[in-house]
Amino acid sequence: MGGRGNDRASQPPPRRDLLDGFHDAGTHPRPADGSPPGAAKVSSTKTIAGNAGHRQRLRDRFTIGGSDALPDYELLELVLFRAIPRRDTKNIAKALIARFGSFSEVIHAPETLLREVHQVGDAVIFEIKLVRAAALRMMRTEIIEKPILSSWAKVIDYCQAAMAYETREQFRILFLDKKNKLIADEVQSRGTVDHTPVYIREVVKRALELSATALVLVHNHPSGDTKPSRADIDMTKMIQSAAKPLGITLHDHVIIGRGEHFSFKGTQLL
Repeated sequence: MGGRGNDRASQPPPRRDLLDGFHDAGTHPRPADGSPPGAAKVSSTKTIAGNAGHRQRLRDRFTIGGSDALPDYELLELVLFRAIPRRDTKNIAKALIARFGSFSEVIHAPETLLREVHQVGDAVIFEIKLVRAAALRMMRTEIIEKPILSSWAKVIDYCQAAMAYETREQFRILFLDKKNKLIADEVQSRGTVDHTPVYIREVVKRALELSATALVLVHNHPSGDTKPSRADIDMTKMIQSAAKPLGITLHDHVIIGRGEHFSFKGTQLL
């Protein structure tokens, strides 16, 4: 027993360089930058508090002045608050606007392109797509409640929002009842960047299934050029010829591009 005590007494004192990374009782390591323990935590707390203040100021400005009081990137910041609850959203919002050009372009951007922007992940994409879905639902509800032909501008706005930003062609049909109110809004087919298949029999068959008495055909040109092709013109005439004997009127065929549209009725092609 006595020999062990003498051994401990003869051991050298602990090296100071092994204790330099600790303070007080040696339970808290110093940050790598040499700042006092707890400094990083204080800085982080200040950042969170600063973000909270910035968010509240944006909310206040939106509450008082609406969306017109905010530039596109700040409106997008508000959208991203739920997706990014604690971090700053300004840089991501600005990067999205820089990449796509406007709030509207961001909302309609394909998921694959959104993911190319730094720090954009599932949560951000979900919020962006939720805003788009809500806007389309609202616009669609507005055209359901009134006869299509008496609210034609809203119909075009809806089709623009739903189709103008698509990267592939879509063929959409608006089925109407005898009062020209919307029965159904359906995308019948999707194709490539410059073509989508249209089956005349399927168009007429679906109209009969829904007891529709009128149709509006809509398809998009991803190129942005809304001028109809020869195939577009021929297809339109074939649908009109097949539908007319069955008491189904073709009101119009609209080609959608970004910021513009082409109406067969308006240009007397129908």
